[in-house]
Amino acid sequence: MINEVIKKNGITFGVMIGIASALVTSTIYAVDLNLFTAWWMGLIGIAISLTISIILLTKTKKDLNGVFPFKEAFTTYFIAAVIGILISTFFNILLFNVIDPGAKDTLSELMIKYTVGMLQKFGTPASVINETIAKMKLTNPYSTIELLKGSVFAIVISAIFGLIFAAFFKSKTTTQE
Repeated sequence: MINEVIKKNGITFGVMIGIASALVTSTIYAVDLNLFTAWWMGLIGIAISLTISIILLTKTKKDLNGVFPFKEAFTTYFIAAVIGILISTFFNILLFNVIDPGAKDTLSELMIKYTVGMLQKFGTPASVINETIAKMKLTNPYSTIELLKGSVFAIVISAIFGLIFAAFFKSKTTTQE
């Protein structure tokens, strides 16, 4: 049975992470689709998510009077991460496949141009660049299936972060003799 504080905080902060992610995505969408190819925008999203996660774990540890074993710390983070990822994924599916399906085609073209530019900077042979373009045209990272696949990958990465955060935020154990 999950502790009510862990469940409440995990859900609350997970919704906050999901809403923050949707706000970042909608802001980029409204301002300039080219920002989706900017690496630093991804870092901003990660920084926001990590900051909310640190606040979550700090608050939960305090709410539990400092008694925060590894398992509970991980569970708290993981609940929030999964909820945040699911909200973000649902928002992206809605935006790119229902509200404005044309945007996903535009973004695919922008990603191809960005990738070609990067490959050219590194002196990649034209045959490899052409092969990469052909592969990129076969899938669209903003299709429903690819967004769902991406969410599974994000959950796995979040689990790794969760293990690190849980190790850091867990309460110190004391041995009794």
